[in-house]
Formats: sequence, structure tokens, C-alpha cells
Amino acid sequence: MDTANPSSVVWRGPEACALIAAIAPEPAVAVDTREDAPDAALYPGEDEIVARAVPSRRLEFATARSCARQAMARLGAEPAAIPQGVRGDPLWPHGLVGSITHCAGYRGAVLGRVGQVVTIGIDSEPNKPLPEGVLDAISLPRERAMVSELLAGDPATRWDRLLFCAKEAVYKAWYPLAGCWLGFDDAVVSMDPEAGAFTAQLRVAGPEVHGRALTGFSGRWLVHDGLLLTAIVLPERAPVRIPPCRPGSRSTESIR
Repeated sequence: MDTANPSSVVWRGPEACALIAAIAPEPAVAVDTREDAPDAALYPGEDEIVARAVPSRRLEFATARSCARQAMARLGAEPAAIPQGVRGDPLWPHGLVGSITHCAGYRGAVLGRVGQVVTIGIDSEPNKPLPEGVLDAISLPRERAMVSELLAGDPATRWDRLLFCAKEAVYKAWYPLAGCWLGFDDAVVSMDPEAGAFTAQLRVAGPEVHGRALTGFSGRWLVHDGLLLTAIVLPERAPVRIPPCRPGSRSTESIR
């Protein structure tokens, strides 16, 4: 990776349609890839984030940020550095909101303009079972019952990991608004297998959005070629007022 000469990386051509675009509605813009770009560049302030990482981790990090910079360009914004907040959250240039994800075999970003989009949360996971014990750690009893029923009807879709994927998207959409952790048991997720959609009902007080307290999120999901993808895009309709948020706790990895 050439950190001295940062540039956007195009690996499928500007006309290529992102896979996650199917579940991340306009006015958001999506860019993704199934392959790392070997010449993906890191901008100043980004290299230090993965300075101690193994080469493969550095490459996926750089490729995901290149996706984000392509999305910036498609929004008409100047591609810029994306440093990291104290919780590992991407710090977007002024006027933009977005979310980044990367997992084995996938890197992607979805961005929108402030004034058009309030917040975005995306996540990706392999369509494989969660490790033993993880489902119990990240879900409520009613969610585990839902997963069991869905797996009985469609075992090819790993509903346990899709639940985790949805909760990660919820957290990524929540954090920029609230500025604090949201525990896995602080939102209950319901899956709609027919519509390819999910809802997350908050079990804690949320920030005020569109003139009323945020009580939950709606999102969409996709299963494709060994991948699970989830996306939340909350469009803007009115100013957002953020109240003080209680301290929280969370035991999984930081926002990607």
C-alpha cells in the first residue's frame, strides 16, 4: 500500500453495482468488492490505526476505506481520510455519514449526505453458524426462539449469525446518534423472512429523531453467495436532537 500517494481504487469499474446497494436504499451510495485491491492506499492518519496489524488485516482495512472514498466521489465529495474514533468508529468528513464493513471475502461502505440521511449502519458476515455459546451471549430468549423456528424452516440460511449481523448494523446506526454503547440485550430484533427485512425495537431510551424519541430501527438483509449482509439507512426529515446518554457496555469488537 502506498501511503505517500493516496488515491481511490477502482477494481470493477465505476459502473459496477454494489451488492449491498440492493438493501441500502437511495439517497445512500454503496460501493463494495469481493476482492482486496493490492494497491489500495491509506491516507494520513489511517496508517497508524493498523500499524501493528498483519498484512492481510491492513489490506482489508485499506480496501474498505477505498470503497468509502469511491462512495464519497459518487456523492460529489472530495475523497478524504477516514480516521477512527475512540470506540473504533469511522470519523467521516464534514457533511457525510456512513458505515463500513469487512469480513472474509467482502469489503463495503455505504455513505450519505447530512441533510438527506440521519445515520447508516451496515454489517457483513459469512453465512456460517455462530461459534458455540455466542448466540446465547448476543440474544434474548425470544430472539433465540425466533432463530430456532427460522432454522427449522430454512437451514441453509444461518439465522443465528444473521441475527448477530443485524444487531451489529443496529449498533453502528445507533452509535453516531447516541455516542454510547448499546448492549446486545438493549434491542430486540425481529426478522421477516418473506420481505428480507428486520426491525429492532430499542429497550432503552433513544435520542430524539424527527421530533420524537427514537424507539427502533428498520433494516433489510440479504443472503448471497456465502455472505450475509444487513443495512439500515435512516433518511432525514427533521433536525435531530441528541440527549445525554447513559454509560453502556459491550463485549464485542469495535465498530468496523
